[in-house]
Amino acid sequence: MFEKEKREILDAALEIRRCNLISLSGGNVSMRAGENLFLVTPSGMIYEEMTADDVVVIDRECKVVEGMRKPSSDSPALVYMFEHMPHINALIHTHQPYATAAGFAANQIPEFLVTLIDANGAAVNVAPFTPSSDIGMGIMAVKYAGESRAVILKHHGIMAYGADMKEALYSAIYLEEAAKTFVLAKAMGADIPLLAPEDIAKEKRGWLDYGQ
Repeated sequence: MFEKEKREILDAALEIRRCNLISLSGGNVSMRAGENLFLVTPSGMIYEEMTADDVVVIDRECKVVEGMRKPSSDSPALVYMFEHMPHINALIHTHQPYATAAGFAANQIPEFLVTLIDANGAAVNVAPFTPSSDIGMGIMAVKYAGESRAVILKHHGIMAYGADMKEALYSAIYLEEAAKTFVLAKAMGADIPLLAPEDIAKEKRGWLDYGQ
Protein backbone atom coordinates (compact mmCIF):
# COMPACT_ATOMS: atom_id res chain seq x y z
CA MET A 1 0.00 0.00 0.00
CA PHE A 2 1.27 3.49 -0.93
CA GLU A 3 4.47 2.16 -2.50
CA LYS A 4 5.08 5.26 -4.63
CA GLU A 5 4.57 7.57 -1.64
CA LYS A 6 6.88 5.50 0.57
CA ARG A 7 9.62 5.77 -2.04
CA GLU A 8 9.04 9.53 -2.21
CA ILE A 9 9.44 9.80 1.56
CA LEU A 10 12.65 7.79 1.51
CA ASP A 11 14.09 9.89 -1.34
CA ALA A 12 13.30 13.09 0.59
CA ALA A 13 14.86 11.67 3.77
CA LEU A 14 18.06 10.81 1.93
CA GLU A 15 18.15 14.26 0.32
CA ILE A 16 17.93 16.13 3.64
CA ARG A 17 20.66 13.81 4.92
CA ARG A 18 22.86 14.68 1.91
CA CYS A 19 22.22 18.36 2.57
CA ASN A 20 23.32 17.95 6.21
CA LEU A 21 19.96 19.03 7.61
CA ILE A 22 19.91 15.98 9.88
CA SER A 23 22.42 13.50 11.29
CA LEU A 24 22.06 9.74 11.74
CA SER A 25 18.38 9.14 12.64
CA GLY A 26 17.38 12.71 13.57
CA GLY A 27 14.19 14.34 12.35
CA ASN A 28 11.47 12.68 10.29
CA VAL A 29 9.56 12.84 7.02
CA SER A 30 5.82 12.30 6.75
CA MET A 31 2.98 12.52 4.26
CA ARG A 32 -0.79 12.54 4.15
CA ALA A 33 -2.05 9.26 2.67
CA GLY A 34 -5.75 9.45 1.97
CA GLU A 35 -8.42 10.09 4.55
CA ASN A 36 -7.22 9.69 8.15
CA LEU A 37 -4.02 7.86 7.17
CA PHE A 38 -0.44 9.13 7.26
CA LEU A 39 2.97 7.84 6.22
CA VAL A 40 5.92 8.48 8.52
CA THR A 41 9.55 7.43 8.80
CA PRO A 42 10.34 4.95 11.59
CA SER A 43 11.74 5.90 14.97
CA GLY A 44 15.49 5.83 15.57
CA MET A 45 16.53 4.36 12.22
CA ILE A 46 19.51 5.68 10.26
CA TYR A 47 18.28 6.93 6.90
CA GLU A 48 20.96 5.22 4.82
CA GLU A 49 19.88 1.88 6.28
CA MET A 50 16.20 2.48 5.59
CA THR A 51 14.17 1.03 2.74
CA ALA A 52 10.76 2.11 1.48
CA ASP A 53 9.24 -0.87 3.33
CA ASP A 54 10.41 0.65 6.63
CA VAL A 55 8.08 3.62 6.19
CA VAL A 56 5.07 3.16 8.49
CA VAL A 57 1.38 3.79 7.79
CA ILE A 58 -0.45 5.18 10.84
CA ASP A 59 -3.97 6.41 11.57
CA ARG A 60 -5.02 9.62 13.29
CA GLU A 61 -4.53 7.97 16.71
CA CYS A 62 -0.95 7.09 15.64
CA LYS A 63 -1.72 3.37 15.61
CA VAL A 64 0.21 1.34 13.02
CA VAL A 65 -1.98 0.31 10.08
CA GLU A 66 0.84 -1.12 7.99
CA GLY A 67 4.51 -1.74 8.68
CA MET A 68 6.78 -3.59 11.09
CA ARG A 69 8.61 -0.56 12.50
CA LYS A 70 7.80 1.76 15.36
CA PRO A 71 6.68 5.11 13.90
CA SER A 72 8.48 8.35 14.71
CA SER A 73 7.98 9.46 18.30
CA ASP A 74 6.90 12.84 16.89
CA SER A 75 3.87 11.25 15.20
CA PRO A 76 1.25 12.90 17.49
CA ALA A 77 2.66 16.35 16.60
CA LEU A 78 2.79 15.48 12.90
CA VAL A 79 -0.79 14.22 12.84
CA TYR A 80 -1.91 17.35 14.70
CA MET A 81 -0.31 19.51 12.02
CA PHE A 82 -1.90 17.57 9.17
CA GLU A 83 -5.31 17.80 10.80
CA HIS A 84 -5.06 21.53 11.53
CA MET A 85 -3.36 22.54 8.26
CA PRO A 86 -5.54 20.96 5.57
CA HIS A 87 -3.57 22.68 2.78
CA ILE A 88 -0.40 20.67 3.52
CA ASN A 89 0.26 17.09 2.42
CA ALA A 90 3.95 16.65 3.27
CA LEU A 91 6.03 17.47 6.35
CA ILE A 92 9.77 17.48 6.97
CA HIS A 93 11.17 17.87 10.48
CA THR A 94 14.90 18.48 10.80
CA HIS A 95 17.47 19.67 13.32
CA GLN A 96 19.26 21.88 10.79
CA PRO A 97 21.87 24.00 12.61
CA TYR A 98 21.72 27.41 10.91
CA ALA A 99 17.95 27.79 11.06
CA THR A 100 17.99 26.62 14.67
CA ALA A 101 20.77 29.10 15.47
CA ALA A 102 18.81 31.90 13.80
CA GLY A 103 15.98 31.14 16.22
CA PHE A 104 18.17 32.36 19.10
CA ALA A 105 19.00 35.64 17.35
CA ALA A 106 15.50 36.69 16.32
CA ASN A 107 11.85 35.79 16.62
CA GLN A 108 11.49 35.76 12.85
CA ILE A 109 13.63 35.45 9.75
CA PRO A 110 12.22 38.19 7.50
CA GLU A 111 11.76 38.10 3.73
CA PHE A 112 15.28 39.39 3.14
CA LEU A 113 16.58 36.83 0.62
CA VAL A 114 15.16 35.63 -2.68
CA THR A 115 15.45 31.93 -1.79
CA LEU A 116 13.44 32.39 1.39
CA ILE A 117 10.79 34.40 -0.45
CA ASP A 118 10.63 31.77 -3.18
CA ALA A 119 10.63 28.54 -1.21
CA ASN A 120 9.13 29.57 2.13
CA GLY A 121 6.60 32.03 0.77
CA ALA A 122 6.73 34.40 3.76
CA ALA A 123 8.81 35.37 6.78
CA VAL A 124 9.60 32.34 8.97
CA ASN A 125 8.52 32.62 12.59
CA VAL A 126 10.19 31.10 15.65
CA ALA A 127 7.94 29.01 17.91
CA PRO A 128 8.61 28.57 21.65
CA PHE A 129 10.32 25.43 22.90
CA THR A 130 8.36 22.24 23.44
CA PRO A 131 9.96 18.86 24.28
CA SER A 132 10.63 16.26 21.60
CA SER A 133 7.85 13.70 21.07
CA ASP A 134 5.32 16.11 22.59
CA ILE A 135 2.14 17.01 20.70
CA GLY A 136 2.86 20.58 21.81
CA MET A 137 5.51 20.73 19.09
CA GLY A 138 2.74 20.40 16.51
CA ILE A 139 0.45 22.80 18.35
CA MET A 140 3.13 25.51 18.48
CA ALA A 141 4.13 24.91 14.85
CA VAL A 142 0.53 25.49 13.73
CA LYS A 143 0.16 28.54 15.95
CA TYR A 144 3.35 30.19 14.63
CA ALA A 145 3.19 29.00 11.00
CA GLY A 146 1.74 32.23 9.64
CA GLU A 147 1.82 32.35 5.84
CA SER A 148 5.16 30.56 5.58
CA ARG A 149 5.90 26.99 4.53
CA ALA A 150 8.20 26.54 7.55
CA VAL A 151 8.48 27.36 11.22
CA ILE A 152 11.56 27.27 13.46
CA LEU A 153 11.21 25.34 16.74
CA LYS A 154 13.33 27.05 19.38
CA HIS A 155 16.04 24.84 20.94
CA HIS A 156 15.05 22.09 18.52
CA GLY A 157 14.97 22.49 14.73
CA ILE A 158 12.38 23.24 12.08
CA MET A 159 9.17 22.04 10.52
CA ALA A 160 8.89 22.51 6.74
CA TYR A 161 5.76 21.60 4.84
CA GLY A 162 3.96 21.99 1.57
CA ALA A 163 1.21 20.87 -0.76
CA ASP A 164 3.54 18.06 -1.86
CA MET A 165 6.90 16.60 -0.92
CA LYS A 166 8.81 18.73 -3.43
CA GLU A 167 7.42 21.91 -1.89
CA ALA A 168 8.30 20.74 1.62
CA LEU A 169 11.79 19.74 0.49
CA TYR A 170 12.47 23.10 -1.16
CA SER A 171 11.20 24.84 1.97
CA ALA A 172 13.55 22.94 4.30
CA ILE A 173 16.65 23.20 2.13
CA TYR A 174 16.30 26.82 1.10
CA LEU A 175 15.42 27.87 4.65
CA GLU A 176 18.82 26.55 5.75
CA GLU A 177 20.52 28.51 2.97
CA ALA A 178 18.72 31.69 4.00
CA ALA A 179 19.40 31.04 7.68
CA LYS A 180 23.11 30.62 6.99
CA THR A 181 23.15 34.02 5.28
CA PHE A 182 21.16 35.51 8.17
CA VAL A 183 23.50 34.09 10.84
CA LEU A 184 26.66 35.18 8.98
CA ALA A 185 25.31 38.70 8.50
CA LYS A 186 24.44 38.91 12.20
CA ALA A 187 27.91 37.60 13.14
CA MET A 188 29.49 40.40 11.06
CA GLY A 189 27.36 42.93 12.91
CA ALA A 190 25.45 43.84 9.76
CA ASP A 191 22.00 45.33 9.82
CA ILE A 192 19.86 43.26 7.48
CA PRO A 193 17.81 45.64 5.32
CA LEU A 194 14.28 44.60 4.47
CA LEU A 195 13.10 44.47 0.88
CA ALA A 196 10.33 46.72 -0.36
CA PRO A 197 6.88 45.04 -0.48
CA GLU A 198 6.70 45.52 -4.25
CA ASP A 199 10.05 43.73 -4.70
CA ILE A 200 8.88 40.84 -2.54
CA ALA A 201 5.64 40.57 -4.53
CA LYS A 202 7.57 40.56 -7.83
CA GLU A 203 9.88 37.82 -6.58
CA LYS A 204 6.91 35.68 -5.53
CA ARG A 205 5.31 36.05 -8.95
CA GLY A 206 8.54 34.90 -10.60
CA TRP A 207 8.61 31.74 -8.48
CA LEU A 208 5.23 30.70 -9.86
CA ASP A 209 6.85 30.14 -13.29
CA TYR A 210 10.04 28.52 -11.94
CA GLY A 211 11.03 25.14 -13.38
CA GLN A 212 9.69 22.99 -16.18
